[in-house]
Amino acid sequence: MTTQTTAPGNTGAPAAEDTSGLIGIPPRVGRALATGGGVLTVVSTFLAWTWTAEFPGDLTVYGYPGGLQVLVLVAGALTALFGLASYDVKGLRWLVPAGADAALRVAALAAFATAWYTVVAISAQLGGVVNLEPGGYVAAAATLIALLGSLALPVQRPEPDPFDPDDTGWEQFKHTSSHNWQVVKAAFASGPPRPLRALPSYAEILVIVAVLAVGLFVFTYGIGTEYDELFVGFLITAGLGFAALNKSGLIAQVSEITARHQNITVCGAFVAAACFPFTQSDDQYATIGVYILIFATVALGLNIVVGLAGLLDLGYVAFLGVGAYAASMVSGSPSSPFDLHLPFWGAVLVGAAASLIFGVLIGAPTLRLRGDYLAIVTLGFGEIFRITANNLDGTSGPDVTNGSNGISSIPDLSILGFDMGLPHDIGGFTIGRFANYFFLMLVITAVVVLVFRRSGDSRIGRAWVAIREDETAALAMGINGFRVKLIAFAVGASLAGLAGTVQAHVTYTVTPEQYLFAGTTPPNSAFLLAAVVLGGMGTIAGPLIGASLLFLIPNKLQFLDDYQLFAFGLALVLLMRFRPEGLIANRRRKLEFHEEAEAPTTLSKTGA
Repeated sequence: MTTQTTAPGNTGAPAAEDTSGLIGIPPRVGRALATGGGVLTVVSTFLAWTWTAEFPGDLTVYGYPGGLQVLVLVAGALTALFGLASYDVKGLRWLVPAGADAALRVAALAAFATAWYTVVAISAQLGGVVNLEPGGYVAAAATLIALLGSLALPVQRPEPDPFDPDDTGWEQFKHTSSHNWQVVKAAFASGPPRPLRALPSYAEILVIVAVLAVGLFVFTYGIGTEYDELFVGFLITAGLGFAALNKSGLIAQVSEITARHQNITVCGAFVAAACFPFTQSDDQYATIGVYILIFATVALGLNIVVGLAGLLDLGYVAFLGVGAYAASMVSGSPSSPFDLHLPFWGAVLVGAAASLIFGVLIGAPTLRLRGDYLAIVTLGFGEIFRITANNLDGTSGPDVTNGSNGISSIPDLSILGFDMGLPHDIGGFTIGRFANYFFLMLVITAVVVLVFRRSGDSRIGRAWVAIREDETAALAMGINGFRVKLIAFAVGASLAGLAGTVQAHVTYTVTPEQYLFAGTTPPNSAFLLAAVVLGGMGTIAGPLIGASLLFLIPNKLQFLDDYQLFAFGLALVLLMRFRPEGLIANRRRKLEFHEEAEAPTTLSKTGA
C-alpha cells in the first residue's frame, strides 16, 4: 500500500503566478492609500500633537513641526515620494531605479513606527491618549493607512514547497510558517537597480558632494539630539529611511558613482568631517566627536588584524593602553617616573613604537596558533597588561604606572606653538579644546586609512587575505604565514598605539581600568571587535561607521540604566541575524552569506 504525497495532477497548463499583496486590498486602492497616507502624514506634522509643552520638543504649535514631528515629516515625505514614483510620474523615476514597491513599504513602516512611537511616548509620559491633540490622531491614522496600503501592493510570492500529508499538525504549522515568512521577505525584497546612465565627471562629483553633505547633516542632527525620545525616534527614522533608500536602488547607484571616484570620495569625507566642529556652538559635541575618532581609529587598526589577516584578537585594547601609558610617561606628567617632556612628535613615536614592540613580543611566540587558541592567548595578554599596570604601584611591584591611580595631570599637546588646550579663533569661529583634538585625530585617522588602503592593495595585503581565506592553502603556495601574520599584528598594534598617544592627552589621565576586555563604555576589546564585525570586516568605511554607532548609541541610551547592555546586545543579535556581513560589506563577504546575490564581474584583493 502506498500513500499519495504529491500535489494534484498537472493539467498541462502553466500555473498562474500569484502576485497578490499581503493583505486583501486591491493593489490600485492600496497604492492610492499608501501615497495619500504619506501626503496626509506630512500635513499632520503641521498640526499640534499635544496640548502641553511638558513633552519634549514642544509639539503644541500649529504650522511649525518640532522635535519628533520633523522625523515623521521626513518619513512621510519619503513615503509620498516613493508612492508618486510608483505611478511612474515623470521626474521621479530616478528615485526608484530598483522599483518602488519595496521602498514604499519600508518608508511607510518608517513613518508608522516613528509616529506611533511618538504617540505612545506622549500618552505614557503625560498620562493617557486624552493628552493628544487632533494632529496626533491624524498622524497615527495616516501612517497606519499608508502602511496597510503598501502591504496591499503586488508581491512575487515564492512557490510553496510540497509537504507530506502524513506530517503532524506541528510539522505542518512549521512548514506553513516558513512559507509565510518567505512571502514576507519577498514583499520587502527589491530587484537589481537599472544600469546607471553615464554622467559627466563633474555631475558625479556633485552627487558625491551632495551625499557627503547629507551625511554630515544627519550625523550632526543625531549627535545633537537633546533628549532621549528624540534620539530613539532618530534611530528609527534613520535606520528604516536608509533601508528604504537601499531598497529603491539609490544606495547601489551612489556606491557605483563613489567607486569610480574613490580618492575624491575619501578626501571629501574627511573634508565633511572637518566641517563638523564649525556646525557646533560649543565644545559639548566635539567631545563626543573626538572620542568617536579615537575609537574608530583603533577599530580600523584592528580591522587589519581581524578583517584582512583573519586573526581573532580579543586583547587588542591593550595596545591602545601601551601607547597611552608610553606617551604619558614622556609628556611631562608629574606622576610619571621619568622626568621627561618630549614634544608631540616624540610622544607619538614613543607610543607607536612601544605598541609595535609589544605587538612583536606577544605575536612572535603565539601566532603559530590558530583560531580559538589564538583568541584565548590574546585575551590573556589583554588581562595581563591591565593587571600588571595595576600592580606597578611601588607596593606590589616597581613604581612605574602609579597603580590604580594611573598617570595623571598629563599636559595638553603643543604642536609648532599651537596649544591644543586653548580655544582658538578660525575664520570667525571659536574652536575649543576638544575641537582642536578632533582635528588632530582626523589627521591621524587619515594616516591610518592611508596605511590600510596601501597595505590592502600591496603584496602583503594579498597575502593577508590568502591567510584569512585558507591558511593551509596559502602555506602550500609558498606564503610565509608566520611572517605575514606577525607583520599584521605589528602594524595593527602600532596604529592602536598612535591613537593611544592622543587619548592620553585628551583624557588627562591614564588608568588600568580604561582598558578592559568588556564594559559599558568603549573603547574595550569587545566593543572594538563588535565595531569591526558590525561595520564590515575588511573594509575602510565599515569599522569607521560601526565604531561611530557603537560609541554614540550607548552614550545616548544611558537612560536605559541597567537595561542598556541588554538592549544593545539584542540589537547586535538582530543585526547579525539579518545582515551577518556587516553594514558596509565587501562583495566577497556578501556572496559568502547570501548565495542568491549576483556575482560580481571582477574581484579586487579585498572585495569587489
